[in-house]
Parts: sequence; structure tokens; C-alpha cells
Amino acid sequence: MALAKRVMNVNSTINVTPMVDVMLVLLIIFMVITPMLQKGVSVDLATVNNPQAMPDADKEDALLVAVNRQGEIFFGSDKVSGADQLTHLVKDRIASRTDKRVFIKADARAKYGWVVDVVDNVRAAGVDQLGLLTEQRKTGAPGAPPVTAPSGQ
Repeated sequence: MALAKRVMNVNSTINVTPMVDVMLVLLIIFMVITPMLQKGVSVDLATVNNPQAMPDADKEDALLVAVNRQGEIFFGSDKVSGADQLTHLVKDRIASRTDKRVFIKADARAKYGWVVDVVDNVRAAGVDQLGLLTEQRKTGAPGAPPVTAPSGQ
């Protein structure tokens, strides 16, 4: 009889507190790490209606040059002191590569002359193909996430 009472008092609920703790820790880790996964410098890209898709721009070894609205030039995530130095950096980086392709991200409010100067210096480095990255203009369902589709030359 004592054994039957002990069996009847068994708690059959699941303790979810450890699971919630683990999930909150994972959420915090992902919230901290996600901004660090962005490659290069963040700029507000120009929006276009019909961009050409360039999936190679998202590759780990893609060469990205960025021009922000203040006119600062970045090669990858490293700031370049001038467009002339950019030519040497790009030339050194593409020397051993078979794919001599560089992608340029320019802020929509950057001066046109700055972007032309960067394009000219990248071309002077011996780049075969140059891609100008843009964003797809939002059309369609409201609340849909913006599609980043690079346009190229």
C-alpha cells in the first residue's frame, strides 16, 4: 500500500526552465554575432528597378571596395588613405588570382566624382570585370524584406 501511494505522487510535468535558459543564451549569442557577419563596410546602396544578379559578390573571397557618403574608401573592411593606394592594394590582391573581378559598393549619396575616381583606379590595377552593387527597388508585397541584387557591367 505504501508503494502505491509513492507511485501516485510522482510529478509528471516537464521542467522547461533549463531549456528556456539555453534558448535565451543562444538568442543573445546570435544577436551579438549577426552584425559581425556582414562583409565589408555598411553603405546605403542605390536602388534600381532591374538589377543583374551577381552571386559571386557574396562569396567569402570576393574583392569589395566601398565608398561611403563622406568619400572614405574601404578595401574589404580596411580604410584606404586614397584612391592611388587602392590601385596598389587591388593589384597586389589580384596578382595571384585567376578571377580578376572586383565589386564596388557606393553610398547612394556619395559624390559621383569619388565613385568615378575609385572605378578608374580599380581599372588601372588590371581588373577584368567590375561590378557595381545596388539594391532592388521595393515592389510587391508590403513588409517584404528588401532583396539585395548586385548590378554589374
